[in-house]
Amino acid sequence: MSLKFVNPNNAPQPAANYTNLVVIPAGHKILTIAGQIGNLVDGTIVDGLEAQYEQAIANINAIVASEGGSSKNIARITVFLTEKPAEGDKVTAAMKKHFPEGPPAMSWIYVSALFREDVKVEIEAIAAVSDS
Repeated sequence: MSLKFVNPNNAPQPAANYTNLVVIPAGHKILTIAGQIGNLVDGTIVDGLEAQYEQAIANINAIVASEGGSSKNIARITVFLTEKPAEGDKVTAAMKKHFPEGPPAMSWIYVSALFREDVKVEIEAIAAVSDS
């Protein structure tokens, strides 16, 4: 059984592109993924907030894939940004590209800074993949 993505009728519908509730069935191991930034395997940080956002999501998907999962196994992401995206359509496109079956539960938090001045986005994630 896979994760169940739900927007219950007895609660307000999502205010943006996310899912309100993700139910993780029995028989899954929980993956708690440290904050990912927009860096490549060689450590290079990509330029621009929107590009960093997409690369951080790609990095999360790669980590989940290392445990046998895919984007449909990502239950929740928490996005930390140092500024509002100038090109929100690029963020929306990245979400549709990396979450083709629909978005996970999500929160966006604006912060004054992250651990390096050139890092504009950090994204944490929780995923669940089948034990079998």
